[in-house]
Amino acid sequence: MSSDSVLLADFAGLSGVRRACDLGCGAGVLSVLILARSPGISLAGIEIQPEAAALCRKNLAANGWDASKILTGDLRDHRKLFGAGAFDLVVCNPPYFPAGSGDMPADPALAAARSETVCTLADVCRAAAFLCRNGGAFALVHRPERLAEVMCAMSEAGFAPKRLRLACRRPDSAPSLVLIEGRRNGKPGLAIAPSLILYQRDGTDSDEIKRIYHLDERGCQDARNAFSRGDAHRQPG
Repeated sequence: MSSDSVLLADFAGLSGVRRACDLGCGAGVLSVLILARSPGISLAGIEIQPEAAALCRKNLAANGWDASKILTGDLRDHRKLFGAGAFDLVVCNPPYFPAGSGDMPADPALAAARSETVCTLADVCRAAAFLCRNGGAFALVHRPERLAEVMCAMSEAGFAPKRLRLACRRPDSAPSLVLIEGRRNGKPGLAIAPSLILYQRDGTDSDEIKRIYHLDERGCQDARNAFSRGDAHRQPG
């Protein structure tokens, strides 16, 4: 993970959100950033790896937030973990690659984090659809080359894609990430925001990245490095 969770936390619409769920919350980077933006939210999470779930609870507690709703479990068992329509917002930073694509890490946990060996995009969308209230939102980050699959999976699960933003490393680069938010049983109509540029042409941080990190140029790099160490791209619970 570089800035995926950070960008998703900034992108997700939090207006009017009282209850949110982080699918595959890992060590809690996305959860912490959501609560930093809106501390009054009641936040829950599902994480399949016990060590990561414990670390997420520790990180929330260290910041003075309730960690009791961070559950160790498999998001495919979502019906056993939380009630239907329990949340106004569901967020997820899922595995990006289909099972069997590319070289796989020897560590099973890292392999599951990279690709859909355990949890598929359809699984994520089905879980989000059950957990999200009617009219609630589902926001996720993914790879641009799978955008058509993402939109189809969201639509099949009952989400109308409503907001989309592409992230590019530099102004002249092709998109490297896509941020998308859908509404549960929402009306058709997709708004496409201007692309989010991470770096200027000279390699320095863009003004928007400085805004997102709330830090100066050097601090932005330090923060990215810290997040990279603390939240390796993982398999959702």
